[in-house]
Amino acid sequence: MNEQPDGTNQTAEQWAAFQQIWGETFSKLMQLGFTFSPDSAPPEFMRQVRSGIFQALGKSWEHFLRSPQFMEGMKQHMDNAIAFRKMSGDFFSKVRHETQSTSRDDIDAVMLAVRHMETRILDRVEELAGRIEKTYNPPNGSKPKAPAVPKPKKKQAAPPAAKRKPAAAKKTARRKT
Repeated sequence: MNEQPDGTNQTAEQWAAFQQIWGETFSKLMQLGFTFSPDSAPPEFMRQVRSGIFQALGKSWEHFLRSPQFMEGMKQHMDNAIAFRKMSGDFFSKVRHETQSTSRDDIDAVMLAVRHMETRILDRVEELAGRIEKTYNPPNGSKPKAPAVPKPKKKQAAPPAAKRKPAAAKKTARRKT
């Protein structure tokens, strides 16, 4: 009849440990609050009380935060949070794929490919810029000749007016044939 599931028993133990820590804290605070000498000034007394409270709280919280129960609880909480995050990410990816939408994994893959392409292009541009710099600024200090730029070809002149047929003559020539 006293058998309880492990989770309930563990929770009760944790609450008992928590209550014990707070009980010790308040008992220490009360002891510190009423141990003063009559010849000390009231402001000094208040500083001592404040100092005692902070010391007691610091020790109790350090004891609580370093306790194996708290550490185990935090570990379980983090494991559950990570599992939930993974499970929800998988679920939403599945939903997006079933509705033929893009998932975060797809977008991440495309972004990674674009970043790799960008770095390759920038590396190639820097390499070409270095080669151009070497071509126009050789290390020995002499200036190279400017590259020969081909001259544009001249357009052919139109035939003289006497050789051209008037537009009307072209139309009548087509009709006769």
